[in-house]
Amino acid sequence: MNDTKTLPALPDRLSGNPRSPHHVAAIFENSIGIRLNGKERSDVEEYCISEGWVKIPSPKAKDRRGQPLMVTLKGTVEAFYS
Repeated sequence: MNDTKTLPALPDRLSGNPRSPHHVAAIFENSIGIRLNGKERSDVEEYCISEGWVKIPSPKAKDRRGQPLMVTLKGTVEAFYS
């Protein structure tokens, strides 16, 4: 298990998509967990703690470039290193 004191602080907003301006590659060197309303989610693509939302990919719907459409879920968001 990693020591959380040596890990960088998790930002308020983070995206797993490298094309996003909110993507920070150094954060993804470690495993990150997200809780939405107290339940751990493993399918989160982007989150914002202060605004209280996460974005998850739609299981079937795709955009015109073939990327999955993002569905926004609102609630209490907690980010942590797992």
